Amino acid sequence: MPARSEPSLQELAPFLIQPLFVSRVWGYRDLRPWYDYIVGPAAGDPVGEVWLTGDLCPVATGRFAGRELGEVFAAVPAAMLGAGAPFPHSPLLVKVIFAREKLSVQVHPDDDLAQKYGQPRGKTECWYALSAEDGAQVAAGLKPGVTIEEVSEGIEHGTLEQSLNVLPVKAGDMVFVDAGTVHAIWPGSILLETQQNSDITYRMYDYGRPRELHVEKSLEATRLNTRAGLVPPRFEDDRTVLIDVEYFRVERIRIEGNRASASLPGNGESCDNLSYLFAASGSARLEGSGWGIELPPRGIAAIPAAAPPFTIEDLGALDLIRISPRWPAL
Repeated sequence: MPARSEPSLQELAPFLIQPLFVSRVWGYRDLRPWYDYIVGPAAGDPVGEVWLTGDLCPVATGRFAGRELGEVFAAVPAAMLGAGAPFPHSPLLVKVIFAREKLSVQVHPDDDLAQKYGQPRGKTECWYALSAEDGAQVAAGLKPGVTIEEVSEGIEHGTLEQSLNVLPVKAGDMVFVDAGTVHAIWPGSILLETQQNSDITYRMYDYGRPRELHVEKSLEATRLNTRAGLVPPRFEDDRTVLIDVEYFRVERIRIEGNRASASLPGNGESCDNLSYLFAASGSARLEGSGWGIELPPRGIAAIPAAAPPFTIEDLGALDLIRISPRWPAL
């Protein structure tokens, strides 16, 4: 079947994306009150990740309703991404992490190493704490002075945690985890993760679980010194920029009653770039000429680069997170 052509200036209205609930041995069987989702005792592993922009996530509204998000990027890449995108597919995977147990101690490759092993891209990510209990912690990076030999010995003897840089986490914190960072997520927080659209993980240590480890690749990927750590917010007149790095920008957008879509891009951002709007709490209505959608709590809407003008209305207690890709220098 020949590929369908795409009109260069075709408008594509914002649309809702249905979440994909992904099984993880360290997750929860009951995601309430965050999501109305329960895993029965005979249904397999609990859920640890809720993918919001995965390629397999179903589109809930609009022209492509019923199709998968990856299909939308394949069908209309210019309308979704804009003219400046260096590739025609989805750039970001946004998910919510629910950790009832410790995740593995792991590391992700950068783009070069991922491509060495046949993958299109590596994985730089960030974690925004939607909620955190007292004493919640994550690990991001190695303690100063730790050597690669000590990392290898820690993997072998089960003492790797002793080499990790442990960070306390409270609600509203942002943690950057660039590729090559040895890291771990521990119970006590619910994290909104934004990352390159990649599911590559090299497990170093997994607390005795019967899952595959990737010791040689993980040591190859490890950087002893990275930029990982807590990122202070940058406060602007109409938003709080939580992080702005080479692959993504994440910010809290203030909505006072309602707001025009033209005001969403921040300083230095193009008006014709893909973005996502996530309701961390509360709900909103997005409305344009001839269309309208309601963004529910913990729901996400794709705002294509070719989106027509619209307004956002706060329907009550809205905490709106805007996520947009950044294109690294090629």
